[in-house]
Amino acid sequence: MKFMKLGTRPDTFYTEEATRTVSSDVPSDLVIRINNITYLLHKFPLLPKCGLLQRLLTDSGDSDNDSVELHDIPGGEDAFELCAKFCYGITINLSAHNFVRAFCAAKFLRMTESVEKGNFVLKLEAFFNSCILEGWKDSIVALQSTGKMIEWSENLGITRRCIDSIVEKILIPPAKVNWSFTYSRPGYNKKRHQSVPRDWWTEDISDLDIDLFRFIVTALRSTNMVQPQLIGEALHVYACRWLPDTTKIRPPESSASLTNQPVEKNRRVLETIVSMIPADRGSVSVNFLLRLLSTASFLGASPVTKTELIRRCGLQLDEVTVDDLLIPSHLSSDQYCYDIDLISVVLESFLVLWRIQYPAPSQDSQFMRSIRKVGKVIDCYLQVAAKDANMPVMKFISLAEALPDIARPKHDDLYKAINIYLKVKYCLPRVPVFKHSFCSLVLKNHRLLSYSAHFDMAMYITRSILI
Repeated sequence: MKFMKLGTRPDTFYTEEATRTVSSDVPSDLVIRINNITYLLHKFPLLPKCGLLQRLLTDSGDSDNDSVELHDIPGGEDAFELCAKFCYGITINLSAHNFVRAFCAAKFLRMTESVEKGNFVLKLEAFFNSCILEGWKDSIVALQSTGKMIEWSENLGITRRCIDSIVEKILIPPAKVNWSFTYSRPGYNKKRHQSVPRDWWTEDISDLDIDLFRFIVTALRSTNMVQPQLIGEALHVYACRWLPDTTKIRPPESSASLTNQPVEKNRRVLETIVSMIPADRGSVSVNFLLRLLSTASFLGASPVTKTELIRRCGLQLDEVTVDDLLIPSHLSSDQYCYDIDLISVVLESFLVLWRIQYPAPSQDSQFMRSIRKVGKVIDCYLQVAAKDANMPVMKFISLAEALPDIARPKHDDLYKAINIYLKVKYCLPRVPVFKHSFCSLVLKNHRLLSYSAHFDMAMYITRSILI
């Protein structure tokens, strides 16, 4: 990170209660109040450099001890003190961390060339152009600090210039990237990897607040020079950084800590991320989409956000694995592990979307391959869900029956899931509808069972239900 040092005198500011003053043999003749802090200073170093103070003190008339209130100075007391120390010639160190507040305060105080040559604004602009905007991480740090002075930063062009600098660097071919960046993906070792990864920039911009991150992503997409998959990876990295991970089964005390997180802020981050997902299929993985959908349910996201996520999950469901579907239920009323309702909704969306595209599928169609792949994964998911003794019978049966007949050329996996469920449950409730539903499910599908060891198992299941 680049620094600029101005001034040579030692720091002689000191504090007495809520008063800041300068150690000097010359009595103070200028009182400046900012919020709850009072500054006892001197006119002779400040007035020649601060056009605003000149005007305010001229309007107030001559006085031996003038008083000025600057409660609305951008950056508050810290920013004013940087400007005051510059006037006194006291050493100050400037960097991307404090540049924005110093620049906004200097502009507010009118420390420009028209007031005095070599003034603070000119030096800050030179530092901004030659150092901060030239650096990758400096530009990001400076942009992040604009969030505390949004209006001033936008009006002075700081925000736009930082964004332009960041986007320009992202668009540079990876082979020409010669600055340091953060990249902590598992298995990546900079010493072993000579080439720069295409997504080298995604972790550093994830430090930004969601609005600033959105500005960067929007600017990148407007160039049409960044692949949708890279945009999707940036969204994935940001979500992993800021959103709670609701896809892991936790003990009750850990689930309570999730609830204590700032829900409103997380919901806004989630909905913004979803709104930025490129329309291109495959720009993000179905695993990521399912994670977002789980988080949306947990945070109570808007219906629009949930509907879009369900649609996107359904569109890519043929890419899913069993592990992707093992999403825990976070409802306090649910005693079972996995969110089978969420999977049912996504499966329904998949079937609706593909029936529209393939109203009369042939044996060789893409739909046939996709739906059989989905059928295989759903039946394997049921085998895992069946191990949960608290899984409601009707939810289990409902998901099993949701798949059309063409999704199961063989029913071995389904029967295995039913067998596991019965063994774990060890006895069905004595309610006739449950027995009737299970019996119907088995009898409906037994003809397509392969001639293997599963046939005996199917007969065992049927007898268990009928007894």
